[in-house]
Formats: sequence, C-alpha cells, structure tokens
Amino acid sequence: MATVLAPARDLARGAKTPFPGESDAYRTAREALLAEEIEFRRHQTRLVEQRRALPPGPVIEKDYRFLDENGFEVGLAELFGDKDTLVTYFWMFGPERARPCPMCTNLLGSVDGNATDIKQRVALKILGRSPVERQFLFAQERGWRNLDFIQTVGDDYAKGLGLLNDDGSENPALTVFRRDGDAVRLFWASEMTMEMADPGQDPRDAPDLASLWSVLDLTPGGRPEGWYPKRRY
Repeated sequence: MATVLAPARDLARGAKTPFPGESDAYRTAREALLAEEIEFRRHQTRLVEQRRALPPGPVIEKDYRFLDENGFEVGLAELFGDKDTLVTYFWMFGPERARPCPMCTNLLGSVDGNATDIKQRVALKILGRSPVERQFLFAQERGWRNLDFIQTVGDDYAKGLGLLNDDGSENPALTVFRRDGDAVRLFWASEMTMEMADPGQDPRDAPDLASLWSVLDLTPGGRPEGWYPKRRY
C-alpha cells in the first residue's frame, strides 16, 4: 500500500523563520517556496527510485583497455575491484590540453572530498586520455588526495561513448556500470546533451554533482550565466 504524503503546503505552514522581524510578505513568500522545496525533494526521490528500477542495460561487449594507477593494463571489469558497481567520470584532460577543463576540475574537487566514503560502497574511477602521472600531478597541485585516476588506452573508449568531437575536442561523461555475473552492463549514463539546455542556462546534468552550484543556488545572485571560478586551472 502506497504511503499517503501530507500536502507540502500543509507541512510548510509549520515552518518558522529563525530570526525575528520578518514581514508578512516575506513569510508568505517563504512558505510558498518551502512547499516547492518539499515537492522538489519528493521529485528527487522519485527520480532516484525510477533510476534504480531501470531494467538491465546493455552488456559491454567491447574490450576497452586502461592503464591503472600502478601502470598495469586492465579491462573494464577489473576497475570494479571487489565492488559490484563502478562509477566513472571521464574528464576533459586529453594530452593535447595544457590544462584540464575548468568545470571538470571544479566537479572533481567536490567529489574528492567525499571519495573515501563513496568508495566504501562502490568503485570510483576518474578516466582521462592523459597518462596517469600527468593526471596525478594535477591532482597534487589541487590538493586532491582521494581520487583514483585511470588512463584510457587509445581512444576506443572515448570514441565508443561519443566523447571525441570531429575537431578533436572532448566531452565529459558520468557513467555507471554494474556487474552481472562475468559480464559488465551499463546501469546508467548521463544522456543530457548541450542542445538540451534550457534558454539562458548553461548545459548541466541532473543530478549536478558540483557543490559549487548547489551552494550558489542558495544565494541571491544564484549561478551567474557563463560564470566560472576566478582561479587558475
């Protein structure tokens, strides 16, 4: 039997601003916003449940090859270690780039802080076309300590996932794989393209793993269009 949820507006009426002196207009608007926030949380929960209920994805037939952090050549299945699920992020740091993509850099900074906890449940690997040593040197520069970097051998993986453009530029990819006996299946991959971005918004995924945007979304200025952090990447 499905759980009957209390209406979001009814729940919102029980909230109270922690500081005195609010106007009636502020309280009315804040209460309406809280109802939307409750509905948004519920929608996020429905999305997670819908994602987890996906039927088995395609078996990965291609024998993609990688070089691990120790320089050994491995296949996709070996990246799982002792876990049943493998979360990968392909970042834009090919050998032709002097520096990696700023937004990939920002996202990985967020993930690094939680990587130790994440890896208790699933395997987590950062894939790049540059040698592991080059990726690791950049990680040291940024102060990252918890990410496992993997080099793709050749461009089969990048081309297979459509991550290399005709002009040689790269696209990022968040991809989750799952063991199925001796086989590896795709569980979920982001399929939002740049063309799917809404007018006036930068392209982004849902979920958005970068905490930078989650924090800025709480502020009056929000996430400025076309803005990037002002620091050297």
